[in-house]
Amino acid sequence: MLNELKSRCVILGQYIVENGATVREAAAVYGISKSTVHKDVREKLKYENRSLWAQVCLVLEKNKAERHLRGGEATRLKYEKSRSSAEIDQ
Repeated sequence: MLNELKSRCVILGQYIVENGATVREAAAVYGISKSTVHKDVREKLKYENRSLWAQVCLVLEKNKAERHLRGGEATRLKYEKSRSSAEIDQ
């Protein structure tokens, strides 16, 4: 599943930093749970590669600060879609 030459936490950390990905996105790409990704990049990566861990923390903090915006946008699109389908039905 994952490259045996590098540990999973390093691979996940590199993916998150390179793509600015969320924990959810990384979990979907690698087919593992969000809690596993979070534990790997927040706890285990700290002991494997400290500089990568620091970069991952910055990306995850940015994502956390922006999550209310992504949620609001998703809600707006949801209601916009239902409103446009209601107009078509009329």
